[in-house]
Amino acid sequence: MHNLKHLVGKIAVAIVSLACVSAGQQADIQNLVTSGNLEGMRWPNFSDYRSSLQKFYLPSSYTASWVREARPVPQALSLIERFRDAGKKGLDPEDYDASRWDERIRALQGSPSGAVVARFDVALTVCTMRYVSDLRIGRINPQHFDFGLSVERKKYDLDQFLRDRVLTTSDLQALLDEVEPPFAGYRRTEQALARYIELARAEEEVKLPDVTKPIEPGHSYPGVPRLVRFLRLVGDLPTDATLPSDPGTYDGSLVDGVKHFQRRHGLDADGRLGSSTIKQLNVPLRDRVLQLQLTLERWRWLPAEFSAPPIIVNIPDFRLRALDENNKVVMDMRVVVGKGMRTQTPVFTRDMTYIVLRPYWNVPPSILRSEIVRATQRDRGYIASKNYEVTTQDGKVVTSGEISDEVLAQLRAGKLAVRQKPGPSNALGLIKLIFPNEHNVYLHSTPSQSLFSRSRRDFSHGCIRVEKPAELGAWVLRNNPDWTVERVQQGMQSGKDNVTINLVKPVPVFIVYGTALAYENGEVHFTDDIYGHDAKLAAALAKGYPYP
Repeated sequence: MHNLKHLVGKIAVAIVSLACVSAGQQADIQNLVTSGNLEGMRWPNFSDYRSSLQKFYLPSSYTASWVREARPVPQALSLIERFRDAGKKGLDPEDYDASRWDERIRALQGSPSGAVVARFDVALTVCTMRYVSDLRIGRINPQHFDFGLSVERKKYDLDQFLRDRVLTTSDLQALLDEVEPPFAGYRRTEQALARYIELARAEEEVKLPDVTKPIEPGHSYPGVPRLVRFLRLVGDLPTDATLPSDPGTYDGSLVDGVKHFQRRHGLDADGRLGSSTIKQLNVPLRDRVLQLQLTLERWRWLPAEFSAPPIIVNIPDFRLRALDENNKVVMDMRVVVGKGMRTQTPVFTRDMTYIVLRPYWNVPPSILRSEIVRATQRDRGYIASKNYEVTTQDGKVVTSGEISDEVLAQLRAGKLAVRQKPGPSNALGLIKLIFPNEHNVYLHSTPSQSLFSRSRRDFSHGCIRVEKPAELGAWVLRNNPDWTVERVQQGMQSGKDNVTINLVKPVPVFIVYGTALAYENGEVHFTDDIYGHDAKLAAALAKGYPYP
């Protein structure tokens, strides 16, 4: 009996002791969460996630979620493996303390203190929330760059997602795959990133010699051996291609390899080794890796699903693509975008709601002041010669003839407006496609067809000129009865002026910016950072957490 009482006493002491340890551990977790800071992490300040952590721990009274009997639960170990593989997603593994988890796991062995368990648990919660959020909506909010894209609708309630999904899953891989963008282009970009990471490791550091004038096929070039090795490495030159007998001569299949490289890098595929081509050939592959990483970041800014089949314009690629219900490209055409230095096309999204056939072009005030007023001062017949007319601000015609001093003064003061009459010479061409927005940017046709043959096409004042306007018009009107390509063309060529057609179903339009594109055929295309958006995004990412 005495022994039984003694045993009961020991058990009671142990229970009290465990309760004290548990209470102390809970207090440690609560204190860490409240502080919003955990020394020993790469990015110790997690104040931007503090509210989510409080909501995560509160239902369990701040009990450790990732540790049981001094060991990480299986989900914790799976998460740590994902952190270590974050580079495959275009993320930085050290953002999630990838190299620090082994030491933290060792610290749990034996009889860890409540403080050790608390630090492990809170660190894992912070890193998991960061990782899930980064995969879901990206690290940087696009509105930090004044882009008109919003990720608010995509955001998870991170506390609920971790508690109800992550902690209970038996297949973390499948769960986290759901977090990422569902688009095939995103997965292809991931695959391209993995390939280019390997290529960057294998790349030589030797650069190709520059040239003072382009090297034509059949001419000698001292960089031929290096050029052969590089083009084979990146896949532009087949390994079994027949090479020139003279290793110093640029000729034969090597020219075809250069043309293939030029097409993938937004250059004129003329096969000549000019300074622009050599500049692109000398871009380190680690820079291409960065371009792919930035493109993955931007994929995460898009909606998880589109409200309807969208139009997507990629600015540095100078192309427009229309997608179907399965996110497959059904239309692809060249576009002209805003000038890189002065009149950039903004990044944003809106719904297209109507089109206008044979439109007037209402000259924007900025162009009126900077171009038309100046030209009219030199030549009073300028407005008539360009098929313009002067109007009041509400559209009443004042004159389309020679401009008087009084009218010129009112134009200079901004009291009158100018528009170009419909017709084949109209700056908007014969159709404009409107997605109302504060930038006054829209899609339109153009009489300047020659610009579409250029490899670099940033020539506009910000609006987007399209290569195949009738086909695009028919596609956006596909839900409107009887609007075929032929009917759209007829309306453009000989229909009434300034005819508005409302769309039965709005079409989402996304104006985006990505300098690395992975195609279905396995090719990866790179473009110049014409607006400097890549440089700004890379600089913001380099600063680390908390990201803007």
